[in-house]
Amino acid sequence: MKRVSAQILLSSGLLVITGLLSGCGSGNFSDPPAPVITPFSALLLPGQSLQFNATASGLPLADPVWFVNQVAGGAAATGTITSSGLYTAPTGSAPATVQVSVSDSAHGTPSTPAQVSFFQPNNFQPGTVSASNNPQVALYTLSVPQGASLQVQFGTSTNYGLTTWEQKAPQAGGAVAILVAGMRAGTTYHLQGVVQLPTGNTVFDADRMFTTGALPANVLPNLTVQQPAGMNPASGVELLCLFEEASQTQLTAVVTDLAGNVIWYYPIQPNEPFPMKLLPNGHMLVVNGNVNPNLVQEIDLAGNIIFQLPLAQVQQALSASFPPLNTFHHDIAKLPNGHLILLVNYYQTEPGVGTALGDALIDWDPQKGPVWTWSTFDHLSLTHAPYGTADWTHANAVVYSPDDGSLLFSMRNQNWIIKINYADGTGDGGILWHLGPDGDFTLPPGQAPIEWNYGQHYPVFLGPNTAGIFPLMFFNNGNGRLLDDNNDVCGEPGLTPCYSSVPIFQLDESNRTAQVLQEINLSPAFSTCCGDANLLDNGNVEYDVAADESMPGVSYIQEVIPAQSPQLVWQMNITGQLAYRGFRIPSLYPGVEWTQSAIKTANGD
Repeated sequence: MKRVSAQILLSSGLLVITGLLSGCGSGNFSDPPAPVITPFSALLLPGQSLQFNATASGLPLADPVWFVNQVAGGAAATGTITSSGLYTAPTGSAPATVQVSVSDSAHGTPSTPAQVSFFQPNNFQPGTVSASNNPQVALYTLSVPQGASLQVQFGTSTNYGLTTWEQKAPQAGGAVAILVAGMRAGTTYHLQGVVQLPTGNTVFDADRMFTTGALPANVLPNLTVQQPAGMNPASGVELLCLFEEASQTQLTAVVTDLAGNVIWYYPIQPNEPFPMKLLPNGHMLVVNGNVNPNLVQEIDLAGNIIFQLPLAQVQQALSASFPPLNTFHHDIAKLPNGHLILLVNYYQTEPGVGTALGDALIDWDPQKGPVWTWSTFDHLSLTHAPYGTADWTHANAVVYSPDDGSLLFSMRNQNWIIKINYADGTGDGGILWHLGPDGDFTLPPGQAPIEWNYGQHYPVFLGPNTAGIFPLMFFNNGNGRLLDDNNDVCGEPGLTPCYSSVPIFQLDESNRTAQVLQEINLSPAFSTCCGDANLLDNGNVEYDVAADESMPGVSYIQEVIPAQSPQLVWQMNITGQLAYRGFRIPSLYPGVEWTQSAIKTANGD
């Protein structure tokens, strides 16, 4: 009995010890996690170096051992790597790929290897061209090495002519994808990738072909162009924000070349871009107006939605402080910090006045929502209502001033452009000045009141300064223009008819003085609404006459040489649609200018 008991005790003890060891093994003595390498893939030139890093459980490895193709420290044929993880590619021929891995010397746990490929300038993997969501836009993809950049040249022949912008390779090299836009519909184009290497050398991909989709005739805007002989328009293409007047099919968000060919569009018709702007990141910012739900959208050139903001979401975020919002309208600004300045309007009932329609500005942080708001009802008096209170302010533009972080705000039904103390979101919203009749500036004798802004649209800064002393251009519609000190109004029987103009004002904020440096008098043209104006790179002026009373049903955009008698350089007529805005942009790519000769070369004109 004693012997049996001893055996039982011994067995029990072994079981206990085994259990304890098993418990320890599943807890404190488990294998350490495998190291993680960053970057996980790379594309390098011969002789190029790249720093790899390794962590375990989020912490750097204490004593890493680096391998190339399982050889510690690597070798000349596959590349070498230091104890700190600095890899250097082989200078001559190399295998297609190598594997970089690391282990913790204390435990020997290996990582999943990172893949390193090599870009040989005389023999590299060719790019690919594929269709996008927009039949006039191709997607060009090519893998390029660390420190390189890619752009695409394109045209109807191998003379090409036009280029996209340059896009940099990922940090460790790899695939770069560029949307190629600016091609006419139903046309075959040649596309070629151009790689700028960090060595200063340029290499070219093989020529690729892409045929754009055709556009049905019933969706094309009715555009005609005239260009007097010998005249050379400024560089660029025309961005159009069109409003439907009859058709429900015609494109409304459009970019054309100066021959009137559609080279890009966003298919939102019969809805209207209210407005549409090309952003510094190459996307389009669109207020998808007069539609339910009312939307702000940021899209890429293929029409993919990058960001979308419904009016209902803004309303919900402001429900405690604002009445129901009516609509996004007329303008929007994207600030350098990524915030949006939204322009909305809403109705409010005021004692002794009744219901008025006013405007508000909302600083919208895409991450946090509204962070600053401003309302005309809080900062303007309802007694100032040149056109009544039913549409009391009718704002149409908001412009950011980088010099002092303020906002310029154009209100056509106030005949005012005002400056708001925004101070990059920290300002109290106070009005710093009013520009226009009964405002805070004085004009030289003989210029007031006829030169003041009346029903104006689209103020733009022209010089490097946006505060202090600076020039400001806008489209002066001229509604109700005062002709003299007797307050005689244009268009009344026996008096000068109303007319539109394009002035350049110089404003002195300290002295509160203004003067008209230059003005293009468009008489007898009188555009009762809409419009814009800008100074082009060649010194010419372009403006959109959207609703000339003498040409019903036709909007027209003109480029002229400014002078006492402006000389027409180029004109586009838009029939059957209202051109709310129409203006020249250098190209579809920020920082890239398409000359008219390059556009002709690209299209074989």
